[in-house]
Formats: sequence, C-alpha cells, structure tokens
Amino acid sequence: MANDPNTGTETRGGGKTIAYILIIAAVILFILGVVDPYESGLAIHPMDQFIVEPLFGHGEVHWYTPTNATLWMALGLLCIAGLMVFGTRGRAIIPSRVQSIAELAYGFVRKMVEDVAGKDALPYFPYIFTLFLFIVFANFLGLIPTSFTVTSHIAVTAILALAVFLTVTILGFVKNGTDFLSLFWVSSAPLALRPILAVIELISYFVRPVSHSIRLAGNVMAGHAVLKVFAGFAGALGAAAVAPILGIVAIYGLEVLVAFIQAYVFTILTCVYLRDALHPHH
Repeated sequence: MANDPNTGTETRGGGKTIAYILIIAAVILFILGVVDPYESGLAIHPMDQFIVEPLFGHGEVHWYTPTNATLWMALGLLCIAGLMVFGTRGRAIIPSRVQSIAELAYGFVRKMVEDVAGKDALPYFPYIFTLFLFIVFANFLGLIPTSFTVTSHIAVTAILALAVFLTVTILGFVKNGTDFLSLFWVSSAPLALRPILAVIELISYFVRPVSHSIRLAGNVMAGHAVLKVFAGFAGALGAAAVAPILGIVAIYGLEVLVAFIQAYVFTILTCVYLRDALHPHH
C-alpha cells in the first residue's frame, strides 16, 4: 500500500488531516478551559454546556423562543440540504467529494434497510435516511467547540424515538390487522410459558422508545461531559497540562466514532422495529 503513489499518499494525507483536526480541537478546548469565567480553576461545571438558552436576550424559554438548540438544529438541516441537494445537483458521472459522500451515505442506509427489514421496507427508506442524516449531523456539529449538541437532550431523542415507535406500531396494524398482535405471542414456546412470554414481550415493546432515546442522549451527553472535565483540568494546570490535553485528544477521537456509531445504532434499531411491524410472526 505504501508503494502505491496514489492510495498511499491519499491514506497518509487523510490520517494527517484527522490528526490535525483532533489537535486543533484539543488546543481550542484547552484555551476555553484557561479563559473559563468560573471562580476558581477547579470549579468545573461539565453540565452547563447542555443548558438551553434564548438566542436573543435573557429570560424564560417558551415554546416559541429561538434558542441555541433551535440554531444548531437549523444548522444541521442546512448541512443536510447542502450535502443531499446542492452537493448532488450536478449528478456528475465522475462525482465530486461531496457527491461521493452523499452517494456513500445513501447506499449505506439503503443497504441497511434492505438487509435488516427486507426489500418490502424500501418504501420507508426516505424516513429512515432522514433520521440517520439528522442524527449524524447533529452529533458531529456538537463536536465543534462552544457548539450545542441537540442529541444530548432527551427531549429531542425522545421525540425521534416516539415518532419511530408510533409509526411502526400504526404501520403494523395497518399492514397486518390484528395479526400484528402475534408479535407478542411466541408460538414456538411451550403452551404454559406463552402467556408469561407475552407479558414480557409486551413490556419490552413499550420500553423500546425509552431505551431507543436514552441510549443516544446518554452516550452523547457522557462523552461531552468528560471532554469538559478534561478541558477544565487542562485550564487549571496551565503549561503543565500535557496529560489532560492528551486525554482530550484521545476522548475527542473516541467521540468522533461515537457520533457515527450512535447514529448507526439508532437507525439499525429503527430498521429492526420496522421489520417487526412488517413481519410480526415469530
């Protein structure tokens, strides 16, 4: 691979770019830790970054108040439009980098839907693809220092999870009628155990939106809180903050992976729930 003048150079260049991005992010977080307006160097408040605040002025936040969450959700939608609309409008035979990323994302999610839920689930691919893109961009935008991560709030992830839950439940009854209830009746189990298993299946079904939403919000919030703690330690130690800065770089690199993995997990679970709605029989 190293002897190939094209692929080798491109791979090394891509690795250097990622390394530079991680180092720059660590330096920015270090500077923010130094200039943090807290009373003392160790007065670290990692949860303050999740506070929803009005964009203009101060005061209470109402349902109609533009907030930092509103801003970053809007930026996420603009990024999606930029990638899927403006990035692919040329439809070039030899695609640009932006078009290649859009096509890769499209093919990745489409194959996931087809492999997990079956070909008859493809009519619902646009909805699942939209979910995936929104979560991916929200997660990655949240990795920008001083940004706001909307997917760290259970209010956002719960709405996404409830939308999936209600959609697949309604679809299950529309497609299968009362046969959808066979999802809770394990016909392969001994007859004496079937009522008990039905209760367990029913409880686990209604717990789905809870686990679906908490998994995403919890992982994103935990990672960002740890980053804030390390940045605070770096700011307190000043020039001796070598270890915290290295920790920031490592955790930031991990958070890049988590940002994609959590979007993938949320999407693949949606496909699993859709498969159960379309094919409820055990």
